[in-house]
Amino acid sequence: MEKMNSGIKKLSRYRRHRFAGPALLIVALITMGTTFQVASAVPNSGEMETAPKSTLIEEGKRIYNFGCSTCHGLNLEGGAVAPALIGVGGASVDFQVGTGRMPMADMSQQAARKAPLYNEEETAALAAYVASLAPGPDVINEAQLTYERDGNTAEGGELFRTNCAMCHNFAGQGGALTQGKYAPTLMGVDAKHVYEAMITGPQSMPVFSDKTITPQEKLSIIKWIKAAENEPNLGGAALGRVGPVTEGLLVWTLGLGLLIGIAVWLTMKAK
Repeated sequence: MEKMNSGIKKLSRYRRHRFAGPALLIVALITMGTTFQVASAVPNSGEMETAPKSTLIEEGKRIYNFGCSTCHGLNLEGGAVAPALIGVGGASVDFQVGTGRMPMADMSQQAARKAPLYNEEETAALAAYVASLAPGPDVINEAQLTYERDGNTAEGGELFRTNCAMCHNFAGQGGALTQGKYAPTLMGVDAKHVYEAMITGPQSMPVFSDKTITPQEKLSIIKWIKAAENEPNLGGAALGRVGPVTEGLLVWTLGLGLLIGIAVWLTMKAK
């Protein structure tokens, strides 16, 4: 106890020192400054979530103004040669740009699938920018494409034949439409883009909302398309799988032409 009391007395003498007050003030200021610096260096969870999103939208706006605004307008209002993009959602942008259909030079022609001009990051930025201005169908992510687990091939085939085969052919090979338009083949199309096409209705395709075809049914359709895509051609050349009538006509034309050629050759040889 005596030692403790003597220590307290010594501290009391230092507290009365003329430099004790300024020293304590300096220590307090240093402590407060260090605490504030550490706190400001660690962003809260809301800032960590919104900062990348904001950056993505800004990048999408820059890409849009440079490569898309000439046709679609500075404010997505559309123009004489291109439709408005207000309310189309990120899914429509991801489908059109991700499949290389956009941008295109001649808007009077049907957009065809080709190598994309923008990479995945630029496409995601464009989709985020368009989606930020008005609500619309969201981009489909990989977590939603569980067709291998949740899809039913038999159900998907029935749904495809009921809703899609009249345009895309019963085997998904595509087909001709009116006024020079066509339904493209579905072979080799990414599952995400098939899903996005169903919910956005590009070109002449109708929109299949979740009330018309449920998300689980959409997965079944995709699973059937992938099964048809990987189906082997056990009979030889597939000839586009456009059906027995066209295939028979092709064989008949080639066979008849061969017989005519042989008849002409025999006639010439007899002379």
